[in-house]
Formats: sequence, C-alpha cells, structure tokens
Amino acid sequence: MKLNLKNPILFFDIESTGLNVATDRIVELSVLKVMPNGDREVRTRRINPTIPISPEAQKVHGISDADVADCPTFKEIAKSLANFMSGCDFAGYNSTKFDIPMLAEEYLRAGVSFDFRKRKMVDVQTIFHKMEQRTLSAAYKFYCNKDLDNAHSAEADTIATLEVLESQLDKYSDTLQNDIKFLSEFSTKSKLADYAGRVALNEKDEPIFNFGKYKGKSVESVFRADPSYYSWMMNGDFTLDTKQVITELKIKFDSNKLL
Repeated sequence: MKLNLKNPILFFDIESTGLNVATDRIVELSVLKVMPNGDREVRTRRINPTIPISPEAQKVHGISDADVADCPTFKEIAKSLANFMSGCDFAGYNSTKFDIPMLAEEYLRAGVSFDFRKRKMVDVQTIFHKMEQRTLSAAYKFYCNKDLDNAHSAEADTIATLEVLESQLDKYSDTLQNDIKFLSEFSTKSKLADYAGRVALNEKDEPIFNFGKYKGKSVESVFRADPSYYSWMMNGDFTLDTKQVITELKIKFDSNKLL
C-alpha cells in the first residue's frame, strides 16, 4: 500500500561513531524523501565526525576513520540539509530513540535551528514491535519476503524501512490507517519532552523526570525543592537537547514565581 501523504516524508538512517547520543557523531546519513505525488529522491553522504570511530561501531557499519577523513563535517552541511528537510514529516527504524536524538544533537552542536517536535515522526520499529517483535532484517523478510543485503548500510536500511512500512499498511489494514498523523501517534511509545527521554509528560501533560532518584516527580517540584539538581544536570553528561529543555522549563517556572 502506497503512503497517503499530505506533506513530504523523509525516511532516514544514520551510522555513527558509537551509541552515545551526547558524545558520539554521525559518520553516514542517508535520506529518502517521498513526495505526496509518489516521487522519490535518495541522498547519501558520509561525514567526517571529527572524533575517532569506535572499533565496535566500525565492525557494524564497516566505515573507518580513513573512509571519512576527507568528507565534510556535519557543520559544513547542516544548513543545506536543514533546507532539504524543511516541511517534511519523518520516519525511520528506531528513529525516535536514536536517529532523531542524534541528528537533533548534531544540529544543536552546529548552531543550526531545526525543531523535529514541530513535525510528525513515524517509528517503523515501534509498529513492528507492537505487532511482531523482530529486528529490521527480520521485519524485511517477514513483511517483504526479501533478504536485506548490506544490512547496516545507511542507504539499504533507509530504503528497506520505507518498504516495510508500506507492507505493514497492507498487512494491518484493519488496524493501521494510511495517515501520517495516525502512524506517528501509533508508533509513539510515550510522550517525551526531550529526545533522550530524560523528561516525559504525564497524563496532564506536565513535565516529569523519567530517570534517577526523582523519576515520576514533576520537574517544577524538583527544581523548587532541590535547586542544585538543575546545576547537576547542566554540568553532567546529558545531551544538549535535554539541557536546552530543562533550561526552558526552569525559565518558565522562575517566571511563574514572579507573577
């Protein structure tokens, strides 16, 4: 089943120096833009991460430091990439937990404004896990009856993700709606205020901490009772996005105290 689109949707996959969103970097990015009329455009680019690629990551994607030594840095392509992504919704495989946070962190590091929260995001892995509980290669075999050649190649994974979503729409036509808003909501496991999931939203849409000793407590109540917790987070190994979110919340809470 072909996607029913109101906006262009961008399927993407990244390969990185490692799995730490706060400290690792992108080494390869592949994007597949699908237009409402069905036209498609694929772009794949390797990126100099400016830091070493971990041996564990290289074993997965096969990209070495030498392979990206002469490639542009993310900062050098950030503005043109943001322009290419403008107006798009987004989809990926495990994208809400890793790819979106990693890409958002790179944009913040490069000083380029791009707010994914204003766009709809579909995580094909979440749909798959709700329905079948498998990996991308298994999903590709299960839904498309094909073997995924070049797994962990960003471009191969990106194209496979689109094909899996289209097949999911066919297989679960009685459950899934061919509508990006529905798919975005269906593939969202919980409401998060930051990409890393350190701050969530409760049933009243109030920001609460989603980790540590204050897990489940409202951010406002924690910052009032333990003001040093904000400083601890700002000095800690948290993502730039998380620090930006808690700073915005703190400013809001402090402003409310003055009213």
